[in-house]
Amino acid sequence: MKNTIIIFSLAMLSAVSCKKQEEKKPDGPKEVPVVAVEQRNVTGYQSFPASIQGRVNNDVRAKIQGYITQVLVDEGQYVSKGQPLFRLETNTLSQSADAARAGIGAAQSGVAAAKASVNAAQAAVNAAQVEVNKLIPLVQKNIISNVQLETAKANLSRAQAQLSQARAAELQANAGVSQATANYRGVQANIDYSVIRAPISGVIGKLPLKVGSLVGPTDATPLTTVSDTSGVFAYFSMNEKEYLNFLEDSYGATVPEKLRNMPMVELELANGSTYSKKGKIEAVTGQFDQNTGTIQFRVSFPNAAKLLSNGNSGTIKVPKLYDQALVVPESATFEQQGLVYVYRVEKDTAKNVLIGVTDRVNNLVVIKDGIKKGEKIVAQGVGQLKPNSAVKPKPANFDEIVNAIKPIF
Repeated sequence: MKNTIIIFSLAMLSAVSCKKQEEKKPDGPKEVPVVAVEQRNVTGYQSFPASIQGRVNNDVRAKIQGYITQVLVDEGQYVSKGQPLFRLETNTLSQSADAARAGIGAAQSGVAAAKASVNAAQAAVNAAQVEVNKLIPLVQKNIISNVQLETAKANLSRAQAQLSQARAAELQANAGVSQATANYRGVQANIDYSVIRAPISGVIGKLPLKVGSLVGPTDATPLTTVSDTSGVFAYFSMNEKEYLNFLEDSYGATVPEKLRNMPMVELELANGSTYSKKGKIEAVTGQFDQNTGTIQFRVSFPNAAKLLSNGNSGTIKVPKLYDQALVVPESATFEQQGLVYVYRVEKDTAKNVLIGVTDRVNNLVVIKDGIKKGEKIVAQGVGQLKPNSAVKPKPANFDEIVNAIKPIF
C-alpha cells in the first residue's frame, strides 16, 4: 500500500512538472507591420506667435480744446477720409469770429481814411510844386524877391513830408487789415477744427470719450483710432538662434534678397483655422530688441473682406521645404533618455537604431542620419518590442500607416 502511494505521488509530480514546462514554452516571433524608409519632398512649418495690425493706424486727436457735443460714429464702423467723427462746442469761437470780422471792418475803414489823407497830401504837394515852378522864372527876371521863392520851396518840403507820413499811415492801415484778416481766418480755422474728421478711410476703434468730455491737442488718450484694414500687417519675432538659422537656410546674398526669395507664409487664426490668403514677409527690423533678445518681422496680408481686424492674434507658419528627404512614419519612432530610435528589421530581428531627427511634419519624421533609403523598419507597435526581439515582418502600406496616426491635442 505504501509503495502504491509513493508511485502515485511521483506520477503527479511528473505531470505537474510537464505542465509547467509547457507553460514556460516561449511564444513564436511577434508579427509586426514593416515599411521601407522612403525619400519624399516634404514641407514643414516653423510657427511663430503674431500680432495683427491695420496697414495704417491713425490716432484721432482734437486740434483745439473744447467739449464734445456730438459723437457721430460708432465703434467698428467703416468711415471715409474726411467724414465727420465728432463735434466740439463752438459758442466762444463764434463770438471770437464775430469780433474778428468786426476788426476787419474797422481796419478797412482805417485804410480808406489813410487813402484819403494820401490823396489830400498829394494834392498839396502838387499845388506847392506849381507855386515853386511859377516863381522860379520871376526871380530869375528880378520881378520878385528870392524870399518868396524860398518860402514856396519850404511849403513844398512840408507838403512832401506830410505825403510821406500819409503813405506810411496807409501802409500801417493795410497791415492792420492783413492782421485782422489773419485773426479772422485763425478763428474760422478753429471753428472748422471743431468738426473732427477721419484722417483716412478705415474702421473706427474704441470710443473712450463721451459727449461732454473736455478734449484738447495735448491729451494722452486719443479720441479714437482709425485703421485701414484693407490690408494688414502681422508682426512676429525670432530669437537670435532662429534668425541665424533663417539666414543660413534662405537663398540670397543680402537680407533684402533673402526676404524676396522667401516663399509665401500662412496665418493660423486664434480658433485654429487657416486664413484663406497667404502673406509675404516684407521687412525685418535692423537690430535685436535688448529687452526681449528678439528681432521682428513684418508680413503683409490682403484683407479685402475685412475678416482680420486691428489687434487680432494668430500664428505665422513659415514653410520649409525638404527636398527628397528621408522620412519614416511618426509611429515608427520611440524615445529613450531624449534620444530617438527606430527598430530596423534584419533577418527577422528588430534592432534598435539611433536616428537624427531634422523635423516632424504631418505624422512624418524627417531623418537626418542613422538609417538609409529602402531599409525595413517596424512601422507600429514599437512600444511592445525590445532590442533584438524576434519578429515576423508583415509588409504594410506606408501612407496608410501615416494617415492612421491620430493627432494628440
